[in-house]
Amino acid sequence: MKIWSLAVVLLLSSSIVSAQETTKAAAAPEQFRVRFETSCGDFVVEVQRKWAPKGADRFHELVQAGFYDECRFFRVVPGFVVQWGMNGDPATYAKWKDKEIADDPVTQSNKKGMLTFASRGPDTRTCQLFINLADNARLDDLGFAPFAKVIEGMPVVEKITSQYGERPQQGLIQEQGNDYLKKSFPKMDYIKKATIVPAE
Repeated sequence: MKIWSLAVVLLLSSSIVSAQETTKAAAAPEQFRVRFETSCGDFVVEVQRKWAPKGADRFHELVQAGFYDECRFFRVVPGFVVQWGMNGDPATYAKWKDKEIADDPVTQSNKKGMLTFASRGPDTRTCQLFINLADNARLDDLGFAPFAKVIEGMPVVEKITSQYGERPQQGLIQEQGNDYLKKSFPKMDYIKKATIVPAE
């Protein structure tokens, strides 16, 4: 998934994927926090379900399932986004990559520090996420609905290595998972663990 407006898109892969029936996750708490322990430090996001309920519910479901543990930050574009959400185990990723959810109305702008699901078109959100590294308001009209924001550790997010840019091939990540990423991009930063934590 790449973010697009005419030339800029969050694509799931280079192949064209047929439309899938949307799925619905169980309702998440109205507000909750998730701590990401990463290879370059920790950061915390705070979810406001009212901003984008369907996105918040799916995110809560994925974190509870441990989906983001060991995920690599496979796409980092300075001044734009840091993206992740392709599980390092191809079998695990295969279980989630087509479980699409319907879009939420965009109620918040894609400002710096906002967390948003990637997509490849209407009603195609599954498990890939990005954090805005700048104010990307142009994404608002494209249907990218933020559901959370970084409340601790934004300097950590900005420190995530961008040396590999957009070089990692999503098709190979899907096929080979972390084996491909570790071999080809050994200095790529990654999530050690994502955990739901109590709000202070």
